[in-house]
Formats: sequence, structure tokens, C-alpha cells
Amino acid sequence: MKSTQEQAVASWVQYLNTLRLENLIKNINSQDINLDNALKNLDNTLSEINKLISSNRGGESGIHGFIAEISEVGIGNAKANIIGNEDVYKWVNNNGVVDLVRNGTDIQQKFYNRDLSLSAIAEHLKKYPNFLKQGGKYQIPKDQYDKIKYLLSLSENEAQKMPTSDGSFSLKQWKRVNDFFKDGPIKIDSVEPANLEYSEVQRNVANNTINEEKNKIKEQNSEIKKEIIDKHKPTIGEGIKVTAISSVIEGGTTFVSLIVKKKKERKLLKNFTSDDWNEIIKDSGISTIKGGIRGASLYSLTNYTNTPSAVANALVTSSFGIAEQVYLYKNGKVTENEFLENSELLTLDASISAISSILGQTIIPIPVIGAIIGNTVGLKMYDVAKNNFARKEQMLIQKYCKEIELLEENLMDEYEDFIEKVKQEIYLFMEILEKLYSPNVQEIFDASIEMAKHYDVSGDEILDTKKKIDNYFMN
Repeated sequence: MKSTQEQAVASWVQYLNTLRLENLIKNINSQDINLDNALKNLDNTLSEINKLISSNRGGESGIHGFIAEISEVGIGNAKANIIGNEDVYKWVNNNGVVDLVRNGTDIQQKFYNRDLSLSAIAEHLKKYPNFLKQGGKYQIPKDQYDKIKYLLSLSENEAQKMPTSDGSFSLKQWKRVNDFFKDGPIKIDSVEPANLEYSEVQRNVANNTINEEKNKIKEQNSEIKKEIIDKHKPTIGEGIKVTAISSVIEGGTTFVSLIVKKKKERKLLKNFTSDDWNEIIKDSGISTIKGGIRGASLYSLTNYTNTPSAVANALVTSSFGIAEQVYLYKNGKVTENEFLENSELLTLDASISAISSILGQTIIPIPVIGAIIGNTVGLKMYDVAKNNFARKEQMLIQKYCKEIELLEENLMDEYEDFIEKVKQEIYLFMEILEKLYSPNVQEIFDASIEMAKHYDVSGDEILDTKKKIDNYFMN
């Protein structure tokens, strides 16, 4: 029962690790799909922009407005896709009151290179007075929106002190912006920035703009993947959870098993003495501490050294047992031979438990259950094999071992004879080979004949006379 409980904890830890890794792979795969969708949106946007440029829709003065609309749709949808959301923008493309629709919100874009696009907004609202009342929004270049927000943030006193000689600030423009949003029907909340600046939607830079957005999306994807990986790494919190639960399980198992053991001694619970309870509490406390060490060790070994959970548990179990044997040996309670034998048996028992659990989990791929069944069956078979070998079977094994020893001796003799023959062959071969590299042509000729005879070439095929040589090359 104790061994099964230990392997159950180990299997549970492995299950937690497997679950975390499966979620990691699932989220990474989902993010790959998100990136693919985002890039497809931008590729389609690039294609639409090139078609627009070829058609010259809007002419020199108006084509950038259509580029802005297409770009906003593509970039906006790509930014939604990369975080796992569906497309949010739809291009209306009918030269009407609405240019874009974002999640049900009507948007009218105004990309003008004068008056921060405010005059264009006012003209549109004058033409369609119900646009804002129906929940519509105006969208202007990002750089223009930032400039408006900056101008609105300055008080009149601050504006009077701003330098105007370098051209970066205009008091007239400050007054225009403040009067527009203070006195007019349009408030700043009805205006929003586009994803791009005015300069980024011109026909000569539009392709570069979209390609830069693709690079930004790829960088964002890398950051998201890094966050996913970090989120699915082993954590101290999960390690503490495993340690605590392992402590409770191991301590509780020992507590229950000791009560069962005492009851088997024909004692009722009411008849337990204080010594009985002291023994139960003491051993349960020790098991609780061991369980904590086991849980922490299993979590560390399986996550930071890639050790299988069953093997990690075997290491921990063996360590506990051998540590106890060391203590007994130091205090003279076991001899050196007993210490070695006991340690070997402890290691063997733990190894059998590990192998059985791994096989059980493989054959029955149900978390924890497979390991428990494998451990129980494996240890039972091991116990039967260990304790019930008949004398006849032991004699057969001994006889087999002697036969193996005798066979090994015979093979060693044959091996030595073979090595000796090989040495002689090599010696003769080297002699002939040395002649083959002689500066004397006759010696080389004789050596080649000797080499052929050494390798059992037929005498009729060896060119060892002038007549044979002439006949071979002339006929």
C-alpha cells in the first residue's frame, strides 16, 4: 500500500506536468494560427492597396484617403487576430456617410493635410447631422490626433508662453482647436486616432507601411509566445502545492495503515494505549515530513532534470532507505555486509516499483490509475518470484550459470587462436605489401604474383610470364 501510494503521488506529479505541457503546446499552436490569420489580413491589404494605386482611384489628391481606409481595416483586423480575436473592421467602400464599421460602430475617416482635418469633420457633420447621435465616430491621422490632444492639454496661460519661432507651436492653431471642441457640436470623445499617420498612407510609401506593420505583428507574436512559455513553466506555487498534498497523503496513509495494523492485533480503538497513539502520531509525523520531501523532490526532478516521475520516486525512496541504513551502520546496528545487502535490496525494490509503474501507465494510459495498477501487479509478481523459487529451479539456474562459464572459457580459447591466425595473416600481408612498394620493378612484379597466389587466384589467371602478359593485352 505504501509503495502504491508513493507511485500514485509520482504519477499525479507527472500528470500535472503533462497537463501543463499539453496546454503549452495547444496555446502555441493556437498562436501560430493567430499569426497566420493576421499576416493573411495584411497580405490582402497590400494586394488591395496595389490594385487601388493601379486604378488611381481618387486621383493625386484623394487616393491617400482610400489607402487610409484599406490600411485601417487590414491593420485593425491583424491586431485583433494576433491576440486571438475575429476581424473587427469592415470596409463599407460606397463613398457614403460611413467609411468603416468596427464592431457595430460607424466610422467616418478624414485624412486631410490641413487644419488637423477639423474642417473636414465639421463639413461631414453639417451634411449628416445625425451621424454622431447614431453613435458614429470620426477618425483622423494618429499624428494629428496626438497634436490635438496636446493642444487641448495646454491652458491659455501656458499657450501664451510657448515658443512659436521654431514652427512647432502655433497660438492660432491652439485657439482654433480649443474653440472647435469648446463651442462646436463635436467633442473630443467623438474623435479617435487611426492606426497610421498622414504621411504613412501616401501612395509612394503605402507598401512599406504595411510591410512594417507585418514586422510589428511578428514581433508582437514573439512576445506573446514568450509570455505563453513563461506562463506554463514550473512555478514555486505549484511546487508548494505538490509538497503540501504529498505530505498529507503520505502522512495520512501511514496513519491509516498503523491503525489497521493495531486493530489486526485484536485491539479496539477504545483499547489503544497512550503508547499506541504515540507510536501512530510519531510515525505519521515522520511520514508527513518524508511526503513533503518526496513531493518537492519529485516536482524538481521531473521539471528541472527531465527525470520520469516513476524513476524520480524510485530515487527518493531509495535515498530514504539508504539514509536509514547509513544511520544504523554508524550506530553499529548492522554490519558492513548487511548495510550493502540491505541497500542493494532497497534499490532493487524501488527499481521494480518504477519499472512496474511505467509499464502500467503505458498499458493503461489513464493518469495515476495506470501507475497504481502497474505498481501493484509488478510488486506482487516480484514478491512471488522473490519468495517462492523452488530448490529445483535454483539448481537449474546454477547449472545454467556453470554452462555459461564453461562456454565462455571455450570461446575465449577459440578467440585467442583466431587472433593468432589473424596476426600471422597480417604479418605475411605486410611483407608482401612492402615488396609492392619496392623501387625494383622485378620485386614489385614478383610481389604481385605472390599476393595473387596468397588470395587463391587461379594460376591460369595470374600473369606471371611474358607470354601470358602478351596474350592478355594483345588478344
